[in-house]
Amino acid sequence: MINIDSIIERETNLYIKTLLNTVDTKDVEIKMISAKGNVVESVLSIDEEIGIDLIILGAKSNSIRQEIFLGKTAGSLVKRTELPMLTVPDGYKFVPIKSILMAFKSGIVKKRASLKPLQFIVENFKAKVDILLVKTPNYTEEDMQLDKAVDKLKSSLTITENATTFQGVLEHINSFNSGLLCVFRRKRGFFMKLWEKSTILKSEFYTNVPLLIIKGK
Repeated sequence: MINIDSIIERETNLYIKTLLNTVDTKDVEIKMISAKGNVVESVLSIDEEIGIDLIILGAKSNSIRQEIFLGKTAGSLVKRTELPMLTVPDGYKFVPIKSILMAFKSGIVKKRASLKPLQFIVENFKAKVDILLVKTPNYTEEDMQLDKAVDKLKSSLTITENATTFQGVLEHINSFNSGLLCVFRRKRGFFMKLWEKSTILKSEFYTNVPLLIIKGK
C-alpha cells in the first residue's frame, strides 16, 4: 500500500501554499502546520506547543447547509476550548472596523488578559466600542458594574432587560452600525445554546459581520 497520509499532507500543503501565494502578507511571516485527526485536539496540541493568541475561521466551516450560521467546527472550538476566536461569515468582504458592539450580562472580568484581542483591534483600527449590558432575571448589582478595563474601552453604554444575553443581542443588534460583534464565552452566557448542540442555525441567530468570542473568566 502506498503511504496515503504523506500524499494527503503533500496535497494539503500544496493547496495552502497556492492560497498564500494569492495573498499580500504585508511582510508578515506565515508558518504552515500540518495536523492529522480531530480539529479540536489538533488546535489544543498546537496551543500547548507554541501558544495561540487568536483563532480565525469561517463561521460555517465546510458545511453545505445554507441554514447553518455557526457550524460544527466553530461550535466545537467554542465549546471545548477557551481560546479567543474570530468567526467570519460567508461572503464577508473586509473593511476597516470602525465600530464594535460588545454584549454581555455581567461586567465582571476576572482575567483581563482575555480582553487582549479586543484591545488590539480597537488600538489598530481606532474603533469605538458600544457596550450592550443585558440585565437577565438573575442579575446582581455587581454584574451591573463594568470592569475598569472594559469601562476604559467603551464609547457608549446601553442597558437592556432580556431573558438572556442572546435575546438582548437579537433585539438590539440592528440599532448599531457595527463592523464587529464581540461576546464572552461563558457557559451560561451568549452561547448557552451551544452546550445543547454544536451548531447554531441562521433562524436562531445571524450576523453579517465578524464575531469575536473571548473567554470571560
